[in-house]
Amino acid sequence: MPPKPHPAPERTAWQVLLCDSLEKVFPDTAPRPMSPASELAGWPGARVSVQLAVRAPSVPMGRVVPPPPEGLVPWVHLVAQAPEGIAIAASAVDLVPARFLAFEQHDEGYLRDTAGLWPDVLRPLAPGEGVKCYPGQWQSVWIDLEIAADAPCGPTPVTLALCLADGTEVARHSLNLDIRAVRPAPLGIVNTIWMHCDGIARQSGSEPFSAPFMALAESCMAAARDLGCNALLVPVWTPPLDTEVGAERMPTQLVIIREPSPGRYAFDFSRLEDWLARMRCLGFTHLELPHLFTQWGAEATPAIYVEGQRRFGWDVAATDPAYRHFLEQFLPALRDVLERHWGLAHCLFHISDEPEAHMAQAFGAARAVVEDLLEGCTIIDAMSDIALYDQGLVTTPVVSTDHGQDFLDRGIADFWLYYCVAQHRDVANRFFATPPARNRVLGTQLWLTGAKGFLHWGLNFWNTAHSKRPVDPFREPDAGGAFPAGDPFVIYPGPDNCAWHSIRGRVVAEAFADLQLMQSLEALVGRDAVRQIVDPEEALTLTSYPMDPDHYHRQRATLVRALEVAEVQSRS
Repeated sequence: MPPKPHPAPERTAWQVLLCDSLEKVFPDTAPRPMSPASELAGWPGARVSVQLAVRAPSVPMGRVVPPPPEGLVPWVHLVAQAPEGIAIAASAVDLVPARFLAFEQHDEGYLRDTAGLWPDVLRPLAPGEGVKCYPGQWQSVWIDLEIAADAPCGPTPVTLALCLADGTEVARHSLNLDIRAVRPAPLGIVNTIWMHCDGIARQSGSEPFSAPFMALAESCMAAARDLGCNALLVPVWTPPLDTEVGAERMPTQLVIIREPSPGRYAFDFSRLEDWLARMRCLGFTHLELPHLFTQWGAEATPAIYVEGQRRFGWDVAATDPAYRHFLEQFLPALRDVLERHWGLAHCLFHISDEPEAHMAQAFGAARAVVEDLLEGCTIIDAMSDIALYDQGLVTTPVVSTDHGQDFLDRGIADFWLYYCVAQHRDVANRFFATPPARNRVLGTQLWLTGAKGFLHWGLNFWNTAHSKRPVDPFREPDAGGAFPAGDPFVIYPGPDNCAWHSIRGRVVAEAFADLQLMQSLEALVGRDAVRQIVDPEEALTLTSYPMDPDHYHRQRATLVRALEVAEVQSRS
């Protein structure tokens, strides 16, 4: 028989640690506390996030008779004090079961690679709402400090306490926000993400574009803005992405297409116009159109519905004359609507996603079908093989981060970056298992490389690979075992058709706020001066970067102080 486990020593005191946003609090491991030397710098309109990690005293059975109202397992809630101009929002960091964390050939820069429970979901807490502290386990309360646009500047004290249901305080921590009078310019690159509308329909339990659907869709849009995105994929027609060959995803086509007479089409853009109005109200500046041809080869047409019936799809070749005939009517009408309601210069078109070198002939043939119809438009496509760029097939390449250096070495300036499942060695990513610092560095890398944009495929891909079935993202964060957990999405479907954030998403937002600071400072003092702050040794690359969380706090504080000085000097 195996030996019986030794009972854990009894803990008589609460353990509560103040942690920064770049720590993941696992239930079985004491977390890294925030360094006393860490600087928490912000500015009016910014968000600063911290955590309180808590482990309760031992609760031996039989000691409490009768049990307190909350049961034998205690609950704690946050009591915070901050000056006017600081809004405090608390969330429980809930655990998500995950089995596929990393490929076996992953590098050493992962937190863990074993199946288990992973801290990720940010479940919003109402004022006074408690978090259960399970026996022997660490639990985190995530705290967002939202600095108002008119908040006073200067050192700002904040007190964070955890209390029991009866008001008894179990721990108190104080921190000091350094709020500086700076106004970073809006993000100077395009940051876009793919919102998957079939998942929104299923999670809202409603038909696409119904009122419940639109409530969750708009909440997901707002969540994308919170990530720092200023662009979004818009389902003008159902995007031909992550779909099994020969199969279909749920139709989510905004444009209603009719055929009054054979071969003559009429278009109702009213739903698209409403969608764009909602995006504009949320502050988006750019939009992505779905791909005009199927993924991984551009051999077929997307599923486009006419009079409620599928007219194009896998069974219609990319070069079919009927598709060209349709596009000759559709694309000019669409361009007109986009120009009037958004501005065509801020619209991004696609041919096909992720072509490879051996697909060049098919990709080129597909591009030729629409090239004259998209004259003057921006066309971008995710790809990694530089040969496609050399052949002129992709004029604005969206390059995977593990191939970005190839383009940098050639001095190619007009390129974007992206990462997804394949970028699992050495480069930045937002998987469950990658340390938050490996997520945060993206902002610095985008600035150093001069990338004109960033694209990510998974705001809310709540399906298995190839969209064969939907998943519960709270239980299956790896798309049915297809991708490392966390790759397919950064938000969760909460109750009442509201999107919930993740700790990974909060760190993504911090990365793009870093980029805003760098771009704003560069505009005032020049690129060399900023580089002296973020990469003085000129050693930071797409595959080599600091993993020390304190590095990013120091860098943020230094950038904010330098921007404050530069803004004052620019006005004098």
